[in-house]
Amino acid sequence: MRIVVHGQQAFGKAVLEALLKRGENVIAVYVAPEKPGGKADPLKEAALAAKLPVYQPASYKDPAVWEEFKALKPDLQVMAFVTLFVPEDFLNIPTHGSIQYHPSLLPLYRGASAINWPIIKGEKETGLSIFWPDNGLDTGDILLQKKTPISDKDTLGTVYFDRLFPMGVEAMLESVDLVKAGKAPRIKQDHSKATYEGICGPGNAHIDFGKPWEQIDRLIRGCNPAPGAWATINGAKLKIFEATPLPARDPKGIGGKLGEVVAVDADSFTVVCADGRIKVTRVQADGPKVGAGEWAASAKIEKGARFT
Repeated sequence: MRIVVHGQQAFGKAVLEALLKRGENVIAVYVAPEKPGGKADPLKEAALAAKLPVYQPASYKDPAVWEEFKALKPDLQVMAFVTLFVPEDFLNIPTHGSIQYHPSLLPLYRGASAINWPIIKGEKETGLSIFWPDNGLDTGDILLQKKTPISDKDTLGTVYFDRLFPMGVEAMLESVDLVKAGKAPRIKQDHSKATYEGICGPGNAHIDFGKPWEQIDRLIRGCNPAPGAWATINGAKLKIFEATPLPARDPKGIGGKLGEVVAVDADSFTVVCADGRIKVTRVQADGPKVGAGEWAASAKIEKGARFT
């Protein structure tokens, strides 16, 4: 089977290398074009190392791009982290069409921040889908899905890098096997159950210490490592990456104004929230990530300072 790998970044590279390792006939690689002056994409580097032709169209509206793809005579396009819109007719050029990875249990959490939001919203489970893309946003038929739990300690980083990334590579290989065997299903999504959230960016990541500890804790974990949950203190923006919630057991468990720093220790500082406190342990201001106590000392943060 003549396979084209289409994607970018570490996940695209991992899928390509896994296919090559087991001897699949990968004939070409499509990669998003680099920004001017930017480094070569890891997938591009891996493709060139394997002596595969690399294509980097900026758009899939150009007829020449279509003709170039058709000339490859692909049987299957394997899409691993694709951000450019690719029209359905282009997706159907390969003999067996195209399959794509998405890090949620579709039709839930369609969109570009499908790992952040389940953590932020308190879901106990997430997963991945391999699906047949169409002209919609993550609306195509499902080929297979795999699930994984979300613990109360999980972050975006642990859910993705520890589980959804390696599980996704294996799911891609399993999906290729099903296509080759003529056994790949096309299960319609129940669009009435679909959910969509926009990109989780800095505008979504602001910490309101007037909220309950549980919401703040999930926001910090769901934004770690990106985009980084943040709040402002003494007029400066501070990203918070690691923190431990301290639920109040009595009035003393709050014991201060919302957003007030009530303790500064060598390794942390503690902030009042609606129903307890948040013990912050790792932060980032203008430079690298550092221990929260170290940052508080350097920034001269004392008890009584308040976050907004």
